Amino acid sequence: MKFSDGYWEVPAGYKPLLAAQAYDIQTADDNLTVYAPTKVVNGRGDTLNQPVITFHYSSPMENVIKVRMYHHKGRVPKGPSFEIKPQPAPEVTVTSDEQGATLTSGRLSVRVNKGKKWLVEFKDGDKVITGSGWRAAGVVDTPDGRFAHEQLDLDVGELVYGLGERFTPFVKNGQIVEIWNEDGGTSSQQSYKNVPFYMTNRGYGVFINHTERVSMEVGSENVERVQFSVAGEELEYFVIYGPSPKEVLERYTALLGRPALPPAWSFGLWLTTSFTTYTDEEVVNSFIQGMADRKIPLSVFHVDSFWMKEFNWVDFKWNKQMFPDPVALIARLKSFGLHICQWINPYVAQQSSMFDEGVAGGYLVKRPNGDIWQWDMWQAGMAIVDFTNPAACEWFASKLREQIDLGIDSFKTDFGERIPTEAVFFDGSDPLKMHNYYTYLYNKTVFETLLEKRGEGEALVFARSGTAGSQQFPLHWAGDNTGSYASMAETLRGGLSLALSGFSFWSHDISGFEWTATPDLYKRWSAFGLMSSHSRLHGNESYRVPWVFDDEASDVLRFFTNLKCRLMPYLFDVACQSHQTGVPFLRPMLLEFPEDPTCDFLDRQYMLGDALLAAPVFSPKGDVEYYLPAGRWTRFLTGEVVEGGRWLRENHGYFSMPILVRPNSVVAVGNNEDRPDYDYPSGVTLHVFELEDGREAAFSVPTQRGKAALTGVVSRQGQEIRVEVQVGTQGWQVLLRGISSVESVNGGQSQASESGTLLTPGQDSTRLTVRLAAV
Repeated sequence: MKFSDGYWEVPAGYKPLLAAQAYDIQTADDNLTVYAPTKVVNGRGDTLNQPVITFHYSSPMENVIKVRMYHHKGRVPKGPSFEIKPQPAPEVTVTSDEQGATLTSGRLSVRVNKGKKWLVEFKDGDKVITGSGWRAAGVVDTPDGRFAHEQLDLDVGELVYGLGERFTPFVKNGQIVEIWNEDGGTSSQQSYKNVPFYMTNRGYGVFINHTERVSMEVGSENVERVQFSVAGEELEYFVIYGPSPKEVLERYTALLGRPALPPAWSFGLWLTTSFTTYTDEEVVNSFIQGMADRKIPLSVFHVDSFWMKEFNWVDFKWNKQMFPDPVALIARLKSFGLHICQWINPYVAQQSSMFDEGVAGGYLVKRPNGDIWQWDMWQAGMAIVDFTNPAACEWFASKLREQIDLGIDSFKTDFGERIPTEAVFFDGSDPLKMHNYYTYLYNKTVFETLLEKRGEGEALVFARSGTAGSQQFPLHWAGDNTGSYASMAETLRGGLSLALSGFSFWSHDISGFEWTATPDLYKRWSAFGLMSSHSRLHGNESYRVPWVFDDEASDVLRFFTNLKCRLMPYLFDVACQSHQTGVPFLRPMLLEFPEDPTCDFLDRQYMLGDALLAAPVFSPKGDVEYYLPAGRWTRFLTGEVVEGGRWLRENHGYFSMPILVRPNSVVAVGNNEDRPDYDYPSGVTLHVFELEDGREAAFSVPTQRGKAALTGVVSRQGQEIRVEVQVGTQGWQVLLRGISSVESVNGGQSQASESGTLLTPGQDSTRLTVRLAAV
């Protein structure tokens, strides 16, 4: 939302009331309060008949500064509010001198100027990170009401990222962004998952602590600043300092919550019935048998909306015409070793048996006149479950428990974006604030029900909508994309933006939800999909089983599914890291290479954890262009070593894509290519890549419950490589990739292989020392 007309003017009917000077600064042991008139005070008369904007600075955790700005504070507060996780009290110092006052937490300080010029600077020592200056902060009266806004400075070359799952350009500079959840697909500026958090390539992030609509002008209204505004009299935000981008996300997710660890089985291949396709037991059985006949490992089968009868969504009753014996169907699916996901939404059609229950119990959202809020979009006479009512949550959860008891393992928590603003909620929540926040309560209810029934490490939703904090309830998928290369690329942009908004686990509909992809696109997208944290085949009007595309599609899908299963000891360790730190599974390049300015812009490639680089092929001819940071990288599939620090242009067949391993890395590879959930330490091979003299690389192989089962370090000094295991003793091997021979091995035996030298430790050995052959 814009409040100016160019540099000098304001639009007709607009009256800005902006902080002009820090007239009075009150210091305490751990906070600062600043009173800022909207005109400079030159005499006593200037203290009359003018507004004052109040600023309160404090620190909820080290390297984070909270700013609360308000004009009139007498309004009655209404929720909902984001749940900020309490942190250990930081050591805060407050100082004041003739020029200004400073509050410091860790390396981050806020400095407020005492002169007759409004100036606030956020600093690391003498280095200014960002700041708020002339005409930056205050309130503005407009024909549409009063709005509070802040503008924070952008430095030369500073780039902005995040703000949720956005399919627009990855770098947000120049964009106008509305933090307002909408069901708009992947090809528009709208977003299913709006998050009022951004971070920049200057080592800090900003979280705007408002659940209602936040209007962002990212170097747009004022190209030198990021502006954010909300309706009303006050504004609250947090400046979160790293200084590394990973540390920014670690601190942000400490405040807003880190993801639960998804179950290991969920990382395998998912297949669905698709949406509007004809689906009954015969079709389901043919899909499962077809995948088994083609030896394509399948982990999860998802039954979409029409498991219930049309016009009844949701009633949690199986459509007996299509599925006459759901107990037997579930048993058959389980006999194939499958887990089962089931589609739901938070809406209740008028024809559903749950509608009258919801009315009688007071479980549905109402209109201001007391009527049930209803409309005919999506489902006829549809109402909305009121998750602010604890009794409604329990009612909805009781329906979920019935399905879980039948054998359902997960729920696809679809929708949750179109929440009305002319509505009344049980707890009196402000409907403008509830619009974005509703999805949090919806998914929290479903996730906690699964947690109650399945236990820790087994709960999982497959959610479309989200907001700040929703990352605690994995996982999320990109919504309705289309079968085109352009949509494949925009889908990845959305995932990269979501990763820089605090979300760790993410999926997308392989080959697109809308349209039917060409066989070529299906195969390319299969590679991308399997090189994501979670991998799902799903469509709208046509099936997504590979054999309906061509015979080779089955082979390609099998190849990359097998590859992902073999990589699970490494990938699940990455998942454990995400669970513990909040650093995402799929990582934009700048997270791993913040000192390489080329990586600031890259949106067609990514890192899986800290070791694997993946660059999907977005061309029917197989052409791909990607950037390789400095160092000697190794192609995982072929073993070829490639020198980085440059762009590469290549052509790849369907059984290949750029998957390269960072130098000085250890990638744990398992001995099972048929399923994602197995005993990872048993028979694991530790692949060591381009270990440089004087460097060391740590490794960790978890159990399926996320506990470290095998940990250690590989180090190199000159021609000597040492492998030291700290936890775990048996069942592991080491493969020195690209090293064809060794001079000697102490603590085990060596054997030449196509990929390098395989080292097998002696019984109960925890250390290997290898002398490399002279080159």
